[in-house]
Amino acid sequence: MPTPTIRELAERHFRGHGDLVHEHHPVAPVLRRQAEEIDDGVLYIKSVSSITVIDSGDGLLLLDTGGPYDADVVFEATRRWRPSTPAALAVFSHHHIDHVFGTARFEAEAAERGWPAPTVYGHQLMASHFDRYERTRGWNAAINQRQFGLPVDTYTWPERFRRPDVTYDQSLTITRGGLTVELHHARGETDDATWTWIPERRLLHPGDLFVYSVPNAGNPQKVQRYLSDWAEALRAMADLGAEILVSGHGLPIFGADRIRQALGHTAELLDSLEDQTLELMNRGLSLDQVIHQVQVPAHLRDLPYLRPVYDHPQFLVRNVWRRYGGWYDGEPDNLLPAPRAEQAAAWVELAGGVEPVVARAEALAAAGNLRLACHLIEAAVLAEPGSHAAHAARTRIYDQRADQQESSMARNLLRHAARSSEHHQRDLAGHF
Repeated sequence: MPTPTIRELAERHFRGHGDLVHEHHPVAPVLRRQAEEIDDGVLYIKSVSSITVIDSGDGLLLLDTGGPYDADVVFEATRRWRPSTPAALAVFSHHHIDHVFGTARFEAEAAERGWPAPTVYGHQLMASHFDRYERTRGWNAAINQRQFGLPVDTYTWPERFRRPDVTYDQSLTITRGGLTVELHHARGETDDATWTWIPERRLLHPGDLFVYSVPNAGNPQKVQRYLSDWAEALRAMADLGAEILVSGHGLPIFGADRIRQALGHTAELLDSLEDQTLELMNRGLSLDQVIHQVQVPAHLRDLPYLRPVYDHPQFLVRNVWRRYGGWYDGEPDNLLPAPRAEQAAAWVELAGGVEPVVARAEALAAAGNLRLACHLIEAAVLAEPGSHAAHAARTRIYDQRADQQESSMARNLLRHAARSSEHHQRDLAGHF
């Protein structure tokens, strides 16, 4: 069977026929990162994130540039496509590392050939996030090891980041060759997000404001995200009449009606989750009550571009709570808690020791109640961290729970716990 083109695969995905959980997950390379001209003068590469190169008629424009692992792929694919057209400018849609590491070879080429180096554009808050990244290398290595199932012994966080040459506040318009490049700021997955509109091409680049899944607006280990601001930006983009949408993750969408529909539905989902959460908060409910009552609207659940294959709706609810309600979950015993290991030891003692707790956890897992089984087995390991039986059961229970998850974030975090217990630890990345 011949390899499909990006356009053919994009059509399958929009019709709900793609495997977005595994084979073509939005945050994974597609078709071996093959480069394809998806429109006249528009080169597209789908790696972990997407990279789009546009021939402006007076130099190349890069909309995001990929991660450290993409630098050679992007440069070489671009040079096969346009062997001698200088890279004139690059737009970083936000500070995440899978979008900002592809300019170095173009810069080296410019120095070698005597060309002007490409100018990098981004929002004015990007530099402060790169500063944060450089201060928290260990933390960011650990959280990404968990989230993406990366090797804890070898994966490290970058030491340095390429800051933008030109920054802006709310909007900036650049003209290059025959193109108008409009940059617009929004708060969504990050507070430094840029979405780009090129009217002559009817091409929209939302960055990670659209990722072909439930938006990454929850992410348990990352900084604050902004659901209602995000929805506002999506609606502004939906009104443009774009014919090509090259999203930050996931494949492109072609056609104005489809783009308007996908952006509108995504905005509707974000607003619904935030509105439901705030309504329950305003009634004085605790976080525990809120996360189990908020639901994705039924008419949005099965849309191919809104499946929870990356982030999880419950994680989004927690982020709304954090934004408007702070860290206190409404449970008074958690306000000034005893150490969790001390709590676990007390409960396990009341239960008659680790053995009956492990047995009960495994019985719950066998009966399909993995959610409760995880609580019990965690208490057993906390109470007796040297127990081989408890760790063995923890591995089995978390592996079973991971197998049930459509969300790759949830799946990988649970799988990390299972692998950690194989080494008689609760968390390999965190060393505890």
